[in-house]
Amino acid sequence: MTNGLNGQNGHKKKLETQLWNIADSLRGKMNADEFRDYCLGFIFYKYLSERQHLYANEVLAEDGIDFLEIDESSEEGQEYLEAIREESIATLGYFLKPSELFSSLAERALGAKKAHEENLRDEDFESSNFILDDLAQVLNSIERSTMGKESEEDFDHLFEDLDLNSTKLGRLRRQKML
Repeated sequence: MTNGLNGQNGHKKKLETQLWNIADSLRGKMNADEFRDYCLGFIFYKYLSERQHLYANEVLAEDGIDFLEIDESSEEGQEYLEAIREESIATLGYFLKPSELFSSLAERALGAKKAHEENLRDEDFESSNFILDDLAQVLNSIERSTMGKESEEDFDHLFEDLDLNSTKLGRLRRQKML
């Protein structure tokens, strides 16, 4: 029985070491506290995004529409979004449009990754619609959606520790994407 526990502990220790090495590799020039801030910020953004999507779908259930299917550029889509915005801010305290959801940005990031795999030059990344620019706008949008509302204080400076322009993420856009 002792061998089983020792084997489990050895496997657990090996797994911990591997996970630490992966995190160490991912964080690059960041110290552990900075890396933690980025990770927690992104996890929280994903949580807010999924919560918004679920709530919006509850609001839209009567109409049989999925939040992601709303055409944000149409007049009808704008009407839906305004109604959802009001209810979301009253209930959740914030609002995200379908294009601002984590899943939407992830899709765009996958498109950017595919572009990377096609061996584009650094100059191509400088002129592209880069995911970090979108992410910065979305995080600011979350805070702006609460301005003048009861939840404003809760969301004020929520993502200020996520410096998406930091050279610690990479000096070039291509490096930040990897």
